[in-house]
Amino acid sequence: MHGGRSVNPPDSPPRITVLGAGFAGLSTVRELRRRDSQAEITLVAPRAELHYLPGIIWIPCGLRTREDLIVPLDNFLRRRRVRFVAGEVTGLSDGGRVVQTTAGDVANDALVIATGGRFLRKLPGIEHAITPCEGIAAAERIRDRLRAMTGGTIAVGFAGNPNEPTAVRGGPMFEFLFGIDEQLRREGRRGRFEIVFFNPSSEPGNRLGPKAVRHLLDEMARRGIRTHLGHKLKRFDADKVVTEGGEFAADLILFMPGMTGNAWFDATDLPRSPGGLLEADAHCRVPGRERIYVAGDSGSFPGPDWMPKQAHMADLQAAAAAANLLGDVQGRPASATFKVELICIVDAIGHGTPIWRTPERNWLLPSSRLFHWAKRGFEWNYLRQYR
Repeated sequence: MHGGRSVNPPDSPPRITVLGAGFAGLSTVRELRRRDSQAEITLVAPRAELHYLPGIIWIPCGLRTREDLIVPLDNFLRRRRVRFVAGEVTGLSDGGRVVQTTAGDVANDALVIATGGRFLRKLPGIEHAITPCEGIAAAERIRDRLRAMTGGTIAVGFAGNPNEPTAVRGGPMFEFLFGIDEQLRREGRRGRFEIVFFNPSSEPGNRLGPKAVRHLLDEMARRGIRTHLGHKLKRFDADKVVTEGGEFAADLILFMPGMTGNAWFDATDLPRSPGGLLEADAHCRVPGRERIYVAGDSGSFPGPDWMPKQAHMADLQAAAAAANLLGDVQGRPASATFKVELICIVDAIGHGTPIWRTPERNWLLPSSRLFHWAKRGFEWNYLRQYR
């Protein structure tokens, strides 16, 4: 099926549409332009902005503000000669050659879907919890709630998608957990709070590797953070967390549910994984579709069940998708794949712990101020290319 239909007209530059202005979408645009100076690239997203979500862990303590983490993309789009369509995707037609949006139809010769995922909100009472990675506004709510609290119990946890082992984003929740503990200590208020970490697994963070699990649990014990592990969640009430293994009071609940596909996927006939993401092969192609590729959180890719849903992985997939797409429109077989690699620094405001995992090895270095500053330096350097 791939490459079966010729691009029209044959001698004109390919019209390539990229959906989404997150890490995967923007990395795809950069790689496409690097490889092809003539392609007509269109980016579709609600706003011409990059929201740098890894930085929201520092909003509650005041190290970052909304303005620090939103990068207008006008300069980037102009430099890369990219047409921008401000709209939300609603569906596809003509086998994917037309993208339907709230701003009208967008025709293409090849398509990359990088619209991210959405969080499952099926757990009863989830409206009583704040889901941090829903965006900057959620982190601001955490900041404001912490400022208003004079004491009480703060519950922090995450869960996965039972039908999609990789569709979980737990790393940031450890950073919120340790960051809030550190913030309260610096403010001289920690003694008036109890902090509880909860997770359905008895080994939270096992995607980071066994050494990381031991380190994280040891760090919780060292900081006096209570744990409630190994029990399936039943519901949230306004003032408590209820699990199959009991319940506990909570004045503030931070919870990251598992991920699934975007709502607009339901309006298409694109193949879906059991967890609701778009099926993808090792070349980032959507199987059985002509010149439709996927990168980042939108896709369900072959690989180990610990393969992360994180910006670094999205960047690697975007590079493979861009290379294969350009080969596809030129009639060449797909050859680019992506390496599976987890790289993160679990930050606690002043210190960071680096973790690295590949199919062959897994290591963790001791926490250090150096790694906190390395994380901040990476943010500055990463955002510089879009400013």
